[in-house]
Amino acid sequence: GNLYVSERLDREELCGESASCSVSFEALVHNPLNVFHVQVSIEDVNDNSPTFSKAVLELEIDESISPGTRFPLEMARDADVGSNSQLTYQLTNNPSFSLGLNENWGGKKQPELVLEKTLDREKQSTYDLVLTAVDGGEPMRSGTVQIQVNVTDANDNPPVFSKRVYEARVAENLPVGSLVLRVRATDADAGSNGRVSYSFSDVTDVLSTLFAVDSKSGEVRSAGPLDFEEKSNYVFGLEARDAGGLTGHCQVQIDVTDENDNAPEITILSLSSPVPEDAPVGTVVALLKVRDRDSGENGEESCELSGEAPLSIVASSGGSYKVVTASALDREQAGEHRVTVVARDRGRPALWSRAELVLEVSDVNDNAPVFSEAAYSAYVWENNAAGALVLRVSAWDADAGANGRVSYWLAGGSAGAAGAAPLVSVEARSGAVYAQRSFDYEQCREFALTLRAQDGGAPARSSTATLRVFVLDQNDNAPRVLWPAPAAAAAPAAAPAAVPFEVVPRSAEPGYLVAKVVAVDADAGRNAWLSYELLQASEPALFRLGLHSGEVRTARAVSDRDAAKQRLVALVKDHGQPALSATATLHVVLADSLQDALPELSERPAAADAPAELHFYLVLALALLSALFLLSVALAVLARLRRA
Repeated sequence: GNLYVSERLDREELCGESASCSVSFEALVHNPLNVFHVQVSIEDVNDNSPTFSKAVLELEIDESISPGTRFPLEMARDADVGSNSQLTYQLTNNPSFSLGLNENWGGKKQPELVLEKTLDREKQSTYDLVLTAVDGGEPMRSGTVQIQVNVTDANDNPPVFSKRVYEARVAENLPVGSLVLRVRATDADAGSNGRVSYSFSDVTDVLSTLFAVDSKSGEVRSAGPLDFEEKSNYVFGLEARDAGGLTGHCQVQIDVTDENDNAPEITILSLSSPVPEDAPVGTVVALLKVRDRDSGENGEESCELSGEAPLSIVASSGGSYKVVTASALDREQAGEHRVTVVARDRGRPALWSRAELVLEVSDVNDNAPVFSEAAYSAYVWENNAAGALVLRVSAWDADAGANGRVSYWLAGGSAGAAGAAPLVSVEARSGAVYAQRSFDYEQCREFALTLRAQDGGAPARSSTATLRVFVLDQNDNAPRVLWPAPAAAAAPAAAPAAVPFEVVPRSAEPGYLVAKVVAVDADAGRNAWLSYELLQASEPALFRLGLHSGEVRTARAVSDRDAAKQRLVALVKDHGQPALSATATLHVVLADSLQDALPELSERPAAADAPAELHFYLVLALALLSALFLLSVALAVLARLRRA
């Protein structure tokens, strides 16, 4: 926070003849951003010596002029101010002349050469004097000019101005060559001694470029552009000289009035760009300095913002302005704000200037990823290959950079009948969901899981979506016959296989239900729709098989010519593509009773009767039990009747 001098300061160069001199600037303080007005006063030191505009002052004095006559001399100039510019004058000793001082209109001491005694041109025609100007600084500085006095013949009257001080007021935009004022001096002498010429008496080089005096008419005209902002007042002396060498002096004061010729100047002191989008309302994003070099109402300025942006401008001290956020910023709606700062003064007509501000809004992680759908559904055929693509999900994050970089994860779910083993996986970058293994519709028809999309911000934000995977059935299961049971399933492998049979009485009418083929298919839909047809039969015309019911019925009445033993082969097939099928074998015995069927069964080949041996004994035991039951009932009835 220390302030250092970076280069040599020159008060005269910075402020010229101004009594006070200061340098103003703004100091910026960051975190939080603020501006402070600093004013450094520059104090004068006596580093300039008094100077005269001419090295030699020539005076022509008539020998007839009486003692006590005063001749104004050129005033020295000292660029310093205050006591450092307060001048005193000294003149070399000479019995004919002395130094006098006269306070002029501006309060400054005007040196004058005073004639002490009558001059005699025949004795001495020239006098060489030295005028020394000494300032009041510490240490003192001085400057000298040589005065050469030429004694001439009689010229009784010096020129006399009509006024001691001439005043004029001109506008700063006065065209070059315009008349400012006219001075007039008269000389009572006649002839050449009465002709007067005008010239500057003590002017700086700068002033001589701004004004010019006509040596004959006394008209003072503008010679260069006047600028009120550079200097508003000019004071200089004019000299009237006749042909005899006598001079008269007057002072001219010209006041320059201000015109509204300077538009406000906008300086961007600081611009905080980019600004985070979560910056609170009232955050300072820019500091401006507006300066109008004009004065009065012409220099009073006002600032405003032009453009649609959540910004406002607030006036601060010393012509500074703060641009602050007026409402919340949102990078997702507008990543950049362009506003124009317009500064106007109060002159007539008003002048204005503008500067463009470009404010970039940096991203903060204020948006969570959003899935394109809240719930996804995927359909996968069973028996798929492991690693097959199931679905590709996508999520979008309105943030930028790492805050908007989305990765995908499995957040959880249910595997249904598949157990705890993972069924799918998701690729973190692409959102592709892959099957981890082959699906089986018969084990798991559907399952749900939760997907999480997470951005790369800190802290990270995430959102979830559900995914339901439906496994589609394929015809990968053949029908399974439950009845009649296949020979391999009817008995243990170590025992002889028993072939099931049905007994049909020979008196059975057409449509008699012989048996029902029962089959199931583990598939679903059309793949599980079963149809039945008779593939083989000993007597194809004797039996018919229901297409959809699987019921085996007699197609006609049983005749004596029909063989007692019938073998039927039923085909069961589903409606899948391609269709799968299974067969069932049914043995039928045509007999009116079990006793009639036994011979037929015993005549069967050993290889064929062996599986049915168990059934035979069971039926025989059942018949014996029935006979014993009937005999017991009959005996009981006879006993009761006998007792009665």
